[in-house]
Order: sequence, then structure tokens, then C-alpha cells
Amino acid sequence: MSAAASNVRPAPDKVTADIADYVDRYSVKSPLAWETARLTLIDSLGCGFEALSYPACTKLLGPVVPGTLVPNGAKVPGTPFVLDPVTAAFNLGAMIRWLDYNDAFYGETVIHPSDNIGALLMLADYLSRTRVAQGKKPLTVRDVLEAAIKAYEIMGGLAIRNGFTAVGLDHTILVKIATTAAAAKLLGCTREEIINAVSNAWIDGHALATFRRRPNTGPRKSWAAGDAASRGVWLALLALKGEMGYSSALTARTWGFYDVLFAGKSFKFQRPYGTYIMENVLFKIAYPTAFHGQSAVEAAIKLHPLVKDRLSDIKRIDVRCHNSSMVILDKVGPLHNPADRDHCMQYMIAVGMIFGKLTAEDYEDQVAADPRIDALRAKMKLAEYARYEKEYHDPAKRTNANSIQVFFKNGSSTPLSEVLYPLGHRRRRDEGVPLLMEKFETNLARVFAPRQRAKIRDVCLDQARLEAMAVNEFVDLMAM
Repeated sequence: MSAAASNVRPAPDKVTADIADYVDRYSVKSPLAWETARLTLIDSLGCGFEALSYPACTKLLGPVVPGTLVPNGAKVPGTPFVLDPVTAAFNLGAMIRWLDYNDAFYGETVIHPSDNIGALLMLADYLSRTRVAQGKKPLTVRDVLEAAIKAYEIMGGLAIRNGFTAVGLDHTILVKIATTAAAAKLLGCTREEIINAVSNAWIDGHALATFRRRPNTGPRKSWAAGDAASRGVWLALLALKGEMGYSSALTARTWGFYDVLFAGKSFKFQRPYGTYIMENVLFKIAYPTAFHGQSAVEAAIKLHPLVKDRLSDIKRIDVRCHNSSMVILDKVGPLHNPADRDHCMQYMIAVGMIFGKLTAEDYEDQVAADPRIDALRAKMKLAEYARYEKEYHDPAKRTNANSIQVFFKNGSSTPLSEVLYPLGHRRRRDEGVPLLMEKFETNLARVFAPRQRAKIRDVCLDQARLEAMAVNEFVDLMAM
């Protein structure tokens, strides 16, 4: 007769303990990280403001029960809603992610680390208003930026060498893990409580990537991050109340995350936690596209002057890309909705070549009805290019390359249009930041009157002033 398995609980999983130690103890000293964090905050808010123009997004916003009143509730920027921090995290998270225009980072799993920002800002706003009501000091925006830096790092550290989407999990699992840890720290949780919160996040129900992949791509991909982040806030709040954790949530035989969801493999890491992800994040500046399509659209628009008057003469279009583009964006056949279109490489390339631009409106039905788009899609062939795939994963380069060449029926062709580093890449930061600020200004103008817009802009442009500002005062600038 075999001996009974031991019921002795082990020490917390090292992965979870390392996350807790990083969030609890790491001191951010990198000026580049602080500066980039400011840019990610204001860019994320701008993405959210643009999303308010889309009824498919706004219909999801507001309290779960209409008319709910929350004392000292978080104010969702650009809206009239004052909500509990969990619901507010969903609201702002959905706004930020809606148009696939917020920043990104990449490895074995592609992530959008600013998916955390809505939750962290809304939680900090709620905490600040509660503290002020109690006669205490509010949190500052610097506290939010620090939480964001650490959330970015946790997401990216887990994503670089671990393929969560490869096993069918949506990448927003990492939003939940990172938000849980950073939110617990904002709440004032102890190291043990942070471990408890993160362990609960690992054993939580996780979204499948079904809604992000053919043939089921749909608008859930635009609110999935808000959903994951709001869950992270909720789990952190439970830990603060004393909810226990599960020390071997990852490593328990049979029942742990590794055995149940990760084919028995443990996580791999490229580097210790620091500020690498924030410093190297890729902004989406000019085009609201899936991350891998950024350089493809840029390459397509370069070809626009050469092909716009010869569309009917095109015989074929060769597109070279890396593996992730093939897996995620290579899509033939009918496209059923805007979410389907912004995850189709052929669609975004066709729009760029035909119109010389790509905006969020170009995914809507009225543009998609243009027969020239599907005609060009049918002439495209995507192929993985070994160099692009290698350099995509090279930590010294981290390209996100695409190239396009058009061949005409008379035997002639365009030059190869190749973009290795899209506009929002760190290597093009000097070129990109002024345009990022133009994007922010444009998005402010969508929602706010000139005087209110100027107040928001002036604070956001001043690093020291923004960092020192009380969170509730900053959010009040964006109230409706």
C-alpha cells in the first residue's frame, strides 16, 4: 500500500515570491523609466478618450447597476461615472484597449502592458479620495507611475520567454498577474499579502484566446484586458482583508498551474526584474493596428504613391514577416467586424496602399465595403522570413519587421518596402515622441473644451509637476 501524499505546505513558489519581492522592495532609479512611464500614462488616457467616440465601447461603461452611488468612488476620465475601484478598473481598462492603439511589448507572448494603467489609476484615485475624506494625504501620480513601471516589468518578464498564447491562454492572464501584484502594493499590503494575492491570481479562471483568433475574432478582445485588470484589483482587495494564499499554486503536482495549463513546464526568465520593459516599450503612434502590423502599415503607406493609380494592374503582393504575424494576423476569407479587421494583416496593408493612411474608422463597415480592399487581400501572400524571426527575439535588436513588394501584370515591380523598427520603437524615440504628443493633443480635443484641455496638457507635459500631483486632483482635471 503506497504512503499517503504529504499535506505539509511548501514555501511559496519562487516565481510568486520573486514578484512580491520586486513589487515590495525594488527602488526605481532609471530616469528613462520615469519619463517613459509618464508618456505611457498620457498615451493610454488619450487612447481611452478616442474610444469614447465608439458606441460599441461606451455601451459597456458605467456601474453594473445603473444609478449606483459610491462614496469617494473613482472618477472614470472623460465620463460622468463615479464607481467602485473594481468596476472603474474595467471601465478605463476597456477604454484604453478598445482601439488596439495602446503600447505593446513582445517575446514568446505579445503583451500590451498599459492594459494595467486603467486599474492602477482608478484604484489610486479611489484610495486618494478615501484618504482625503479621512484627513490623510492622498497618493501622488508618482505612486501610479511606479506601480505602472513594476506592472510592465512583471508582464514583460513573464512574456519574453514563455508562450502563454501557445497553450491557448489569452495574454491578458499577465495583466491579471501584474495588476494584482501592483494593486496589492498600492493598497499597502505586506509581502505575505502580496504573495497571497498573486497566488490567487495564478489559480484563477483564465481567458482563452478564442476571441482573438480566427474564425472567432470579436470585440471581447477590446474589453478582455479591462476584465483581467479589474479582477486583479478585486484579488488584491481580498488579500488586504486577510484572504489566504496558496503556496504551490504554480508547482503543485497535478493541480498546479504548470501541470494543468502549461504542459508541466516551468517558467523561464531572460533577466531579473528591473525597468527594462518600460524603457523598451513600443508605442503605437500613427496606426491603430495589432502590434505586429505596425511596420507593415508603414511599409504599405510608403508604397501608396507607387500603386494608388495602378491597383487593377497588380498581379501579386509578397509580404515577408516573422512567425507571430503569421500565427496571429494571416487571415483569408470574410472579415466579420472591426475587431476581425484590425487583426488581419492583409486588410491593414490593403487600406494603407489604397488610401495612404490607416485610422480606427477604417475598420468600420463603411470603409470595409470598398471592393478594392478584398481584391488586394486576395493578391497577397504572407511568408515567414527567418531573419525577421531571429531579430524579433534578439534582445539587442527586438525588431518588429515587415516588408512588402508589389508585382504588376506587365512584369515590373515596386522596390521592396521594408520597415525593421516601427515608429514607436525605442530606436526611433526621438522621432516618435513629438508625434506621440500630437496624438495625445488630438485625443484630448475629442472630449474636452479648450480651457480644460489646456489644463490637462500643461500638467502632463511637466514631469515634476505631474509626479507631485495628488491622484484625485489629476483625475479631477479629466472629469465631465
